[in-house]
Amino acid sequence: MINVHFVYLGAALGAVGSLVYVRDTLRGTTQPNRVTWLLWAFAPLLAFAVELHSGVGLRTLTTFVIGFMPLLVFIASFHNAAAVWKIRRVDYFCGAMSLAGTAAWLATRNGVVAIIAAIAADFLAGIPTMVKSWSNPETETVMSYIGAVLNSGILLLTIHHWTTEVAAFPLFIFIIASVQVVVVGFTLGPRLRRARAHHRGAVTPMTIDQTPTSRDVPGPGSN
Repeated sequence: MINVHFVYLGAALGAVGSLVYVRDTLRGTTQPNRVTWLLWAFAPLLAFAVELHSGVGLRTLTTFVIGFMPLLVFIASFHNAAAVWKIRRVDYFCGAMSLAGTAAWLATRNGVVAIIAAIAADFLAGIPTMVKSWSNPETETVMSYIGAVLNSGILLLTIHHWTTEVAAFPLFIFIIASVQVVVVGFTLGPRLRRARAHHRGAVTPMTIDQTPTSRDVPGPGSN
């Protein structure tokens, strides 16, 4: 375990990664899904409030950064209309389900239930962006997810006594961000699609037997 003050380093790395995402959004080279990034701000900031109320202490800084930086991305998306990914019905559905999870969170006074509901809400909010990352990874910025991995990973290394309130949310962020690093950073979806296309192209059709049959052989007296 490392000293809890390393949380400052993790928060700084997470903020830098997100600021790169904000920069690319302003440039129009990254196209955030507004449903995802708004709810990625909303759910963690509520989790931050729960952690603060539960006496988590300095480690709440990690959750705050995880929530505040997506809020900046959401705001930046209004600067450049070309930087916004088209929102589909399924995105609104995931957003509505995420809000339902958040409502369930707010309706309970149990900290553990609240954190679990926050994780569910955050996961549902992220589905549209995870699908987009698989199909069009070039519309994402991997540095943001690398920053999130470092931020949450450092926090996890500072934990001496693991509880749901302290560890659950950063552990979830670490897993989701790690998946995004692989999918976006290695353009996993396009790579697998090209591999499948190459495999299909390499398979040659079965050669049809061209041996003449009795019907093809000229009979006596044929010209």
